[in-house]
Amino acid sequence: MSKIHAPRKACPCPQAGVSGRLCALRTFLGFDSSIRLRNDSTMRLIPEFLRPNYAQKLSLLATLPLIVAGAAIAVLVSIQSRELAEREIQALEKQLLQAKMAELRNYVTQARNGFSHIYGLAAPDDAEAKEQVTQILSAMIYGRDGFFFVYDYDGTNLVSPRQTDYINKNWSGLTDSRGTPVVDEFIRLARQGAGWHTFMWEKPSTGEEAQMVAYVMGLQDWQWAIGTGVFIDDVLASVAASRADVESRIQRTFYYIGAITLFALGLVFASGMVLNIRERRLADAKLKELTQRVFDAQEEERGRVARELHDGISQLLVGVRYALDNARRRLTRGDFDRVEDPLNKGISNLGTAITEVRRISRDLRPGVLDDLGLGPALKALTDDFAARTGIETRFSTVVFRNRLDEEAKIALYRIAQEALTNIERHAEASEVTMDLRGHARGATMRITDNGRGLPPAQDRSGPGIGLRNMQERIEQLDGTLRILSSRGAQSGTVIEVLLPLSHLLPPGEASASKWVS
Repeated sequence: MSKIHAPRKACPCPQAGVSGRLCALRTFLGFDSSIRLRNDSTMRLIPEFLRPNYAQKLSLLATLPLIVAGAAIAVLVSIQSRELAEREIQALEKQLLQAKMAELRNYVTQARNGFSHIYGLAAPDDAEAKEQVTQILSAMIYGRDGFFFVYDYDGTNLVSPRQTDYINKNWSGLTDSRGTPVVDEFIRLARQGAGWHTFMWEKPSTGEEAQMVAYVMGLQDWQWAIGTGVFIDDVLASVAASRADVESRIQRTFYYIGAITLFALGLVFASGMVLNIRERRLADAKLKELTQRVFDAQEEERGRVARELHDGISQLLVGVRYALDNARRRLTRGDFDRVEDPLNKGISNLGTAITEVRRISRDLRPGVLDDLGLGPALKALTDDFAARTGIETRFSTVVFRNRLDEEAKIALYRIAQEALTNIERHAEASEVTMDLRGHARGATMRITDNGRGLPPAQDRSGPGIGLRNMQERIEQLDGTLRILSSRGAQSGTVIEVLLPLSHLLPPGEASASKWVS
């Protein structure tokens, strides 16, 4: 059965020599540029103050919890203070009222003791005894508004020395401004024996209505309700003043908490500024150092390539030129029998030059790493190292279930390249072993040699450029670099690189990639 292929879409590039891959890249870049332009236009619509920079985000992250904590503490202190103050005020109000009520009860008891010798001997209809008792009670006035009152059980007022217009009138059904029964409640309490009653009443001294607490006692033989009362507006004023004082203290507490919070915010801001300036200076210094190291590495690489070209390629090409020039002179003289030797020598030199160019190109960017993957690239690297140096080199690896991403492959290759270069220059080793394998935690590359090892730490001024480059490469990938070295009879060095599992791509995502080995 023949396969049916969909017709390929014509490339929109006008150049005939542009490949389909380059055309697709241009199309993608154009699409990406349109998305970026739309995103940029959308970002420009957002006000500048709604797009904080990194330092402002850090400041907000530091200050917002402090502000929230300060507000929460203020609200909690306010609630707790109000609840505690309200309990204390209610206890004070209750204590003052109980003192007033006990005082009223003593007044009524003393008044009854004052006329008990008359009431105890009089008959229920003894008018003369009743007149004597009313005169005694009418004379019992105290303070600015204190007095005794007497009502019979029908509601008629018999004694009211400070409000005489109430006397000899029936006040049954009388209520105060709030609708609370007054005289009927006096009579009800008197029939029960005694009791307290709270109501609104006109103050004799000012003519204004105020809250009054009265204690009433019943004379059952005469069917009288006698009692006295006291205005508690002073108690209510004390309670209101206490509540106002509590509110004032809570408000001051809010001010104190706000001031402390502002002071703490100022400290956070000041310390943040100091740390920010310090960290920025350190970052600038590190950036300058890193930039200088990049420049140094570039210059070192340029110098190496220049030396390779001058000492190798240039000399070979000069030899080819001399060989060709020699062959040309012999051809000019007609000495055809002696032309073959210089031509063969020139061809040999060209072959050697081509090999050198390939080697330099492989050192700069190995094509096998892109074409076949990390495993074959490392195998080619170790084989070339063994052929160039004569050091016995063994390489082993296993097929990964997952594949390394591009950054991890390049980093491992460069670390292996740097390690072999250090071994060649400094180790004086006769055997080198390189092992690459994957496991449950990620991927590990282990390079071992039997050289003389690293010098002691006290004899070293610091890590070399090569070791520092290894460390920086692996740190960028969140990996780990371990270097173990020993000197003496069993000297040698072990370089172990561990990459985390995050750099191993699942098979589904790496279907277009090459196997590591």
